[in-house]
Amino acid sequence: MNIMLFHSTYGLRPAVTAAADRLRAAGHEVWTPDLFDGRTFDSFEEGMEYKEEVGKDELLRRAVLAAAPYSERGLVYAGFSLGAATAQTLALGDDKAKGLLLLHGTSDIAETASVDELPVQLHVASPDAFETDDWLNTWYLQMGKAGADVEIYRYAGAGHLFTDPELPDYDEEAAEATWRVALGFLDSL
Repeated sequence: MNIMLFHSTYGLRPAVTAAADRLRAAGHEVWTPDLFDGRTFDSFEEGMEYKEEVGKDELLRRAVLAAAPYSERGLVYAGFSLGAATAQTLALGDDKAKGLLLLHGTSDIAETASVDELPVQLHVASPDAFETDDWLNTWYLQMGKAGADVEIYRYAGAGHLFTDPELPDYDEEAAEATWRVALGFLDSL
């Protein structure tokens, strides 16, 4: 598969490049665009401040420009937290998208969003302050209404960004389970 993997609010950190390497080792071609122009952050708050400074529209523009040269190949869009939200937006707007792998995040869905049985897999902590049960229930129904084929995996007791070994949220057991399931998902596409 051709995978466009977007980073979280922390920026393009080693955990993202390690995830890309893991995907490459499984036989996938992976791109990891840097939407923050080389900036990384040690805290969620710093990353969000930078995101607000740059603006949602500009970040989306950067993501579209990064994906555009490869979209004809049929991409799987993937991302971590903020990057998952970005991946979701791009996948729902790309009729050639092969799949959507969401790690730690989702995004709003336009009422007019429509896909043809797009395979979607979400991995999220339970509970997760950013992805509450009420939000996820609504999100799941809206994705189904849009035509997506959605699987959700919840990890009890894990922190929000539980796949990043450099963050306090890291949960090795949940992270390894996520990668086992996600690699199986990608192999099925």
